[in-house]
Amino acid sequence: MKKLFCFRGGTVARRSERAPMAEWCVFCPIARRDPACNTVLLYSDDRVMAFKDINPSAFRHYLVIPIEHIPTVNNLQRTTEDHQLVGRDLLNRDAPNSEEHRFGFHQPPFNSVDHLHLHCLALPFTPSWRQVKYTPLGPLGGFIEAESLLERIRP
Repeated sequence: MKKLFCFRGGTVARRSERAPMAEWCVFCPIARRDPACNTVLLYSDDRVMAFKDINPSAFRHYLVIPIEHIPTVNNLQRTTEDHQLVGRDLLNRDAPNSEEHRFGFHQPPFNSVDHLHLHCLALPFTPSWRQVKYTPLGPLGGFIEAESLLERIRP
């Protein structure tokens, strides 16, 4: 069974109550499809979009972001409006022979951008030392795999 994932922050429901795009956020211009932005989208719908990481750490490294500005995993909740993990489909399409796929998030203070983004990695890591960035650090945070986050935010 495919796991589903939510990209909806806080407890808000209506568009007018959702977090506005952040002018300082590097991902918000991509999400709002700013004409000055030259990011090539691999996937897009009315809630999420996916694109290649500009500094890949693996054979294939994609990011899936919500269009709504959600700062971090700490602002994420599970709802009945869950969405399919689009990164899995992209990696299955683009790296079908990869040795392993990994999906997850960096938790504060280890996140580099304050706009929620799911790392979708088709391993091996390139170079191999980059795997350190994608290692859970237990109570210290670090990287959290999507499955573990789903368990943590399960209603």
